[in-house]
Amino acid sequence: MAFKPKSIWRLAKIVNFHLGLPSLVPNGCGFASDLRFFRKWECCSAGGAGVLAQTRDSQSTGFQENLNLLSNISKMEGMARSSDKNITRVLFCGPHFPASHNYTKEYLQNYPSIQVDVVPISDVPDVIANYHLCVVKTMRLDSNCISRANQMKLIMQFGVGLEGVDINAATRCGIKVARIPGDVTGNAASCAELTIYLMLGLLRKQNEMRMAIEQKKLGVPTGETLLGKTVFILGFGNIGVELAKRLRPFGVKIIATKRSWASHSQVSCQSSVKNGIIDDLVDEKGCHEDIFEFASKADVVVCCLSLNKQTAGIVNKSFLSSMKKGSLLVNIARGGLLDYEAIAHYLECGHLGGLGIDVAWTEPFDPNDPILKFKNVLITPHVGGVTEHSYRSMAKVVGDVALQLHAGTPLTGLEFVN
Repeated sequence: MAFKPKSIWRLAKIVNFHLGLPSLVPNGCGFASDLRFFRKWECCSAGGAGVLAQTRDSQSTGFQENLNLLSNISKMEGMARSSDKNITRVLFCGPHFPASHNYTKEYLQNYPSIQVDVVPISDVPDVIANYHLCVVKTMRLDSNCISRANQMKLIMQFGVGLEGVDINAATRCGIKVARIPGDVTGNAASCAELTIYLMLGLLRKQNEMRMAIEQKKLGVPTGETLLGKTVFILGFGNIGVELAKRLRPFGVKIIATKRSWASHSQVSCQSSVKNGIIDDLVDEKGCHEDIFEFASKADVVVCCLSLNKQTAGIVNKSFLSSMKKGSLLVNIARGGLLDYEAIAHYLECGHLGGLGIDVAWTEPFDPNDPILKFKNVLITPHVGGVTEHSYRSMAKVVGDVALQLHAGTPLTGLEFVN
């Protein structure tokens, strides 16, 4: 019989004590972090009692009592396996965005049938077979990892980005993949608000203001207003819509591109029909082939695109060179949309007037990255959607989905992609 980690941990303590060995059990043992250690013990656990008996005098009363205890543990493990069938396990990948798993645990605290675990990304492949629902966060789930998830019913994001999931592999394994729509949880609204924060921070020269305070200066720097500016929203999805709503009172002209406007308004890119919310929010609409023309008109460009094979690196030298000299660039979507070398070049030569990003090429972002030497660069630590309102709402979606999985009822509140 193979023992579970807790049993193996107890077995290791017994071995250490009776063989007079120093403790081999790490402090603060945890299932995921010490899995490799446990597996070493498990290799010999099937014949554990016999091995122990050969290594020490089996007539020792204390030792025999421990063997009896080990036998009882084995019986209890069998009972636990039976009860485990009534537990639905939720896996959160990695420690980042802690409010996601903390709020989900809080929401499910009165439901003992749901188990929520946070596992280090490096250990996920070793334990994913034990879970029914996976919240990927920043982890990349490739086909190899997904193939091990033999109990998995659903892979989802705590938000919208699924570029790190091999959706085809999940489909082959019969696993559904889904995101949480941002327009109903407040996620898109939260991202839109942070976008305006970054825009205003660049226009009013936030970094230079901080330096002025340090130097005890008053009345500097001279900033700019949003009033009268043209803002180009590159990718007019849920975040773009929420951003446009909030930009209207600032007195800006809003231009936007979208691959297809049909999902929001049944009109073509060239249509001038003046009905519906989208027409009220956008002064000029374009399609993907219009992005260079629109970039040349804008004082501020905001990236709101999803990241995929078609959009990766879309803000490259060609795009940046088409922007007006001194215009600003804000990225609230995904770091991979921007070509790092091109961005660095156009900041260095002064063509790009400022950069505000909530997402980076590599995350967590390197605080010593050369791009941060520019005083017209603002960066935030991927907190666009991280607000009390949006995270409580999304935690409720995850919790409800876990309960629905457990009950075998249809899953709601999600947008499935396969």
